[in-house]
Amino acid sequence: MPHLGSMPELKDKPRTLLTGWISRLDLALELGLSVDTLRRWEAMRTGPPCVRAGRKVYYRRAAVEDWLEEQEQAAPRRRRSGGRR
Repeated sequence: MPHLGSMPELKDKPRTLLTGWISRLDLALELGLSVDTLRRWEAMRTGPPCVRAGRKVYYRRAAVEDWLEEQEQAAPRRRRSGGRR
């Protein structure tokens, strides 16, 4: 049994720090947007929430999914005009 301060055993899978996070470039590629669009959304505070680590910007995948769902719910529904004219 390991004691406090001991190194993890080799069989333990190491976790990476950025698990669950995506870079601005990768998000732009996944959404089919430009990096400039994401940068502009960040400045206007309209896009998905992000964090900065130095010059790099990261988005939490779960937060992006939540933001996308909010966009779907907030989208206005178009009404059909009925028939021919």
